[in-house]
Amino acid sequence: MRGSIMAQINLKKAFLLTGCSAAAMLTSSAALAQRDEIIVSATKRDESIQEVPLAISAYTGEFVRDANLDDIKDLVKFTPGVSGNSLDSFIDFLNIRGIRTNDFGVGGDPSIPLFKNGLYQGRNGAAVSSLFDMERAEVLRGPQGFLFGRNAIGGAISVHTAKPRLDEYSGYAELDVGERDRIFGEAALNLPVNEFFALRISGYGAHEDGYVENVARPGIDKQVEPEKYAGRLSALYSKDAFEALFTVEYEKRMQSGALYRATEKGDSWDTLVDVFGLSLGGTPNDIDSDQGLGEADNGEILSFGLQLDYDLGGAIISSITGYKDHSYFYAEDFDGTPLRINDYSQDQEGSYFEQELRVVSDNDGPLSWYAGASYYNEEIDVLFTQAADEEVMCQYYLSYYGINSCTEYFAYYYYSFTPNPDGLVESNQVRGRYHGFAAYVDATWQLSEQFDIGVGLRYSRDTKKFGIRALPVDSQLGPYFALGFTSADFHEAKQSWDAFTPRFMVRYHPSDNVMLFASATRGFKAGGFGSFTVVPNGSATTYCGPFSTDCINLAAGDASPDTFDPEKAWSYEAGFKGTAFGGRSRIDGNVYYYTYKDLQQTVAGTGGGIVVENIGNVKGWGIEGSIDTDLGEYFGILLSGSYLGTEATNVQSICDGTDDCEGLSLANVPKFSGAGVLRMNVPAGAGEIYGAAEFTAQSKTYGGAAHLDEAITPSLFDMALRLGYKAEAGWSVIGYVENVTDQDGFAGAEESGGIIPAHFVGPIRPRTFGVRMSYEWGG
Repeated sequence: MRGSIMAQINLKKAFLLTGCSAAAMLTSSAALAQRDEIIVSATKRDESIQEVPLAISAYTGEFVRDANLDDIKDLVKFTPGVSGNSLDSFIDFLNIRGIRTNDFGVGGDPSIPLFKNGLYQGRNGAAVSSLFDMERAEVLRGPQGFLFGRNAIGGAISVHTAKPRLDEYSGYAELDVGERDRIFGEAALNLPVNEFFALRISGYGAHEDGYVENVARPGIDKQVEPEKYAGRLSALYSKDAFEALFTVEYEKRMQSGALYRATEKGDSWDTLVDVFGLSLGGTPNDIDSDQGLGEADNGEILSFGLQLDYDLGGAIISSITGYKDHSYFYAEDFDGTPLRINDYSQDQEGSYFEQELRVVSDNDGPLSWYAGASYYNEEIDVLFTQAADEEVMCQYYLSYYGINSCTEYFAYYYYSFTPNPDGLVESNQVRGRYHGFAAYVDATWQLSEQFDIGVGLRYSRDTKKFGIRALPVDSQLGPYFALGFTSADFHEAKQSWDAFTPRFMVRYHPSDNVMLFASATRGFKAGGFGSFTVVPNGSATTYCGPFSTDCINLAAGDASPDTFDPEKAWSYEAGFKGTAFGGRSRIDGNVYYYTYKDLQQTVAGTGGGIVVENIGNVKGWGIEGSIDTDLGEYFGILLSGSYLGTEATNVQSICDGTDDCEGLSLANVPKFSGAGVLRMNVPAGAGEIYGAAEFTAQSKTYGGAAHLDEAITPSLFDMALRLGYKAEAGWSVIGYVENVTDQDGFAGAEESGGIIPAHFVGPIRPRTFGVRMSYEWGG
């Protein structure tokens, strides 16, 4: 892997230089596209991004296509303060300002919700969708519960698809071909039926051969091989004061689950070497994994949305209704070694219904306001499976006692051992029935032409009914390695959590070209239930560990689901947005500070099982900024950057009960990150020569709370070049090379522990050449 100390020093210098040129690296709100005025709807009404008193980054649909952004998680490339794309359908690695979803089960809620056309997209397996036929995407940093139907304690990603247009017959078709048999295509057709009604039909398809060799499974195709198809139908009716927008969308995704490679460092690795003589084959860019349950990240998602708007004259009342149904199967080899230690799969089905009603003032006066209420109902059913090799478990746990096989162990107790052909397989079922409602109001008073203040308040209540059951284990070793129990029936519990969360904001215009703002916001995320363990009740045993004989077939009254409490935060922010040089430059920035209590975090249970606990407190602070400016008549540049510092305290439970992690920063969070786009649009004939040079970079990250040397991801740098021709007639041809420097290695790392060694995750896509051809008509 690349990433020497000198490279990290040079990278820090680059960030500092970028920050100085971007007004001391103050926050990024600019859109990474041409510097036309960007209109966003983050505050329930359409307004210029330069007037929104939030840390928000916006991306036009044109930029999404030009930069080959594939799905929602790709937006982290260019958004300061956001990182963690693990190249799969999980969102637990994604973080905004260091805040992430630390529970990969289904009993909690995401810290960073994803929304499409105002509708909540759900959890792992359902939330990540492809970016095609887009109008724009918005990434909001910091708590956003006062803006959406669901709470968003860490931030939110909101995308908006292109709507039908009543005034024109138009459309486009696009084909992207490249190395490794890459074929990505999308198309859209806008069909006005009459002056009041229009349809828009769009489709998307993608395939690319894999680029990661698994040396433990010779003869199979290379992995990280996406195969995706999607379609969308939108219908718009608009007449007088009434407008209705209906959308139905279907997507099928087939790709690899997360890929891991042990870092070959640390105590856990050294023990595996001592016991098994373990070594990894292939290059540092390959993986060497048994993948005993296969590798998959396959989902089918069907969603419906209906928005009704009516202009009351002075305010607009809106109804937003959504329904989503999905099925999902996921499989990975979590330990990242050829030994069968922890193969993992998730077979999931779920549905989600939501309804939101809101009223928004027309903003013609000193008082502007909005108010609303929302309701949701979710059903989720999952079969989790974790599998291991019986002999690996026996040899690892018993070699200290001089026992090197399961047969020896059972013979010691005068039993015979019969190997199970499927190995040690532990499965548990989870079913969740969740519902909740919220009500909110937000008002802004314009005290003068220059100064206004805002106050918002939200009330939320979430109720969850949760059941968990561990299936019988066929292996004679029992269920004591992954889960720690079996149960005859579901263990169930029901619990509710509620909270009032306010927001306070001030905004000041010292001149026509500058806006200053400050805010204080309360964040909240409901509690929930752990997906992989139970808490024994009464006389039931409290220890279910390897080779014990307890906790088998627990009756319904013998245990309860593992419960954890809500997370709470206060976030304080101050920033500015402005223009300079006659509007040729946009500069914006902010500083922030937050406090976080009762962080929800997975920890190893006593004996078997993965427990979700509320651990300690976190403080975070940072600076974010961007500048978007012309460089003459035909060139422009955008630079953005961020600095983030965090400190975690009272986190002994994730650090083996010691104080070794006290005061350290959060895991997998870069201290420095930055991005830039140099644009070129030079007239040539009946069109223009288009060019772009893009870069994204981040400093090193630690793969766990203890900052162990065996799980450090070196600094990352990615660059892409694009050059081509855009004709006035509507066609364009653009060649590109992505990952120009052919950066290798992995996108992240995790510390792990016990029998599972530290490992890297997310092999970086190698240098890729391709060409994108498109044709647009109408409009």
